[in-house]
Amino acid sequence: MGTRERRARLLVDGRLFETGKTFASLDPATGRVVGHAPDATVAEAEAAVAAARRAFDTTDWASDASLRVRCLEQFHRALVEHKEELRELTIAEAGAPRMSTHGTQLDEPIEIVRYYADLLGTYPMTEELGEIESRGRRHRRWVEKEAAGVVAAIIPYNYPVQLALAKLAPALAAGCTVVLKGAPDTPLITQALGELLAEHTDIPAGVVNVLSSSDVAVGEVLTTHPGVDMVTFTGSTATGRRIMAAAGETVKKVFLELGGKSAMIVLDDADIGLCAMAAAFMVCSHAGQGCAITTRVLVPRRHHDAFVEQTAAMMAGIKYGDPADPQTYMGPLISEKQRDKVHGMVQRAVGAGATLVTGGQKVDPGYFYQPTLLTGVDPGAEIAQEEVFGPVLVVLPFDDEDEAVRIANDSIYGLAGGVFGADDEHAVAVARRIRAGALSVNGGYYFGGDASFGGYKQSGIGREGGVPGLEEFLERKTFAVAVSG
Repeated sequence: MGTRERRARLLVDGRLFETGKTFASLDPATGRVVGHAPDATVAEAEAAVAAARRAFDTTDWASDASLRVRCLEQFHRALVEHKEELRELTIAEAGAPRMSTHGTQLDEPIEIVRYYADLLGTYPMTEELGEIESRGRRHRRWVEKEAAGVVAAIIPYNYPVQLALAKLAPALAAGCTVVLKGAPDTPLITQALGELLAEHTDIPAGVVNVLSSSDVAVGEVLTTHPGVDMVTFTGSTATGRRIMAAAGETVKKVFLELGGKSAMIVLDDADIGLCAMAAAFMVCSHAGQGCAITTRVLVPRRHHDAFVEQTAAMMAGIKYGDPADPQTYMGPLISEKQRDKVHGMVQRAVGAGATLVTGGQKVDPGYFYQPTLLTGVDPGAEIAQEEVFGPVLVVLPFDDEDEAVRIANDSIYGLAGGVFGADDEHAVAVARRIRAGALSVNGGYYFGGDASFGGYKQSGIGREGGVPGLEEFLERKTFAVAVSG
């Protein structure tokens, strides 16, 4: 499972097999080819759905919790044993800096699998409601929780290991069968996970199927196929809207983790230097390619200039370049197309009157973009409202906390946010007023397999992670039995 000369294989119905057509996967730091991925066809996608359907309907996967625990434990061991190979592949294909693979890109996500293996052993699949009296008789009632069925899981490129495992682990723990489709920009990483599942676990044929494809029709199969019971998707809000509409034709259960335009509020008594450092390093994390990254910073007007000066200095000093270098903090954007999008948004903002304080330039070779800071932006402007998915920070002044909260909430998104202040209790009180699914207070770190994550408003539907992440893949069935005697 090395990064060189990878075999192009899909995982369908328990078989790893080569396809007749492949497509190149590029290293975003150099533009060179990393390898070639299987380019699944619509027919192969349909075969994957059929395999998942058959495995759900005809095997004991959904009813045998001990088998599921064993397979998840095997998968976890395989991930740990092959972690260094996955690390090099994640650096090469996703452009993730090496230091990030020791955190959210790889090491931490692997423990999601361990978490759900453990949770499955203690989670109550039956809930007693007690007896009631009705129509002269007593009735015992209870609820049983069972797998939702066949799941189509579609992930983006930015955190390919974390996003795949955040869907696979709870879905498998719940007893679902899965068709996982990786992003066209990072297909080799997803394919590597499929290889580990096929070669190192006792998961029955058809329970997990892994696809990669450059054909958008393959994704359409997964979101519209009558054999699919549930769609779990992470990606842009625009694509999420289309998936929700497509899934509505067959009334599928839908989980959506979508875009964000998260705001960081700097309170009047906050440490400006600390906040400047936090804002600069956060927006440059994985070159800004994260849906929960705080890309708007709201600063008291009297601190605005000092904050901008310090943040600009921090951003100008951030080390970017070769992601394989252990000292590199920021790697490249995923593609030339994405870099063009980011640059276009920055240019339009400047054209509309924004001040470019630092950055705003492409850097070659590879798909690098300078850490960029903008001021003089109207809170309703495109650059302050739309997800950029690049290392671009907007600083917005406010006059009082009510105005800061209003600006933070004036967005179609509600995924995450942050508050900095000298008093934790006061900062938490302000954070509670922000309509978002995850809030960091004074740099608090909320990521973890046991923590639920998801958004308000157009940032999504449902929660991933923790007990709620398992329950997304469960259906509830209520029973009642008339008590004799």
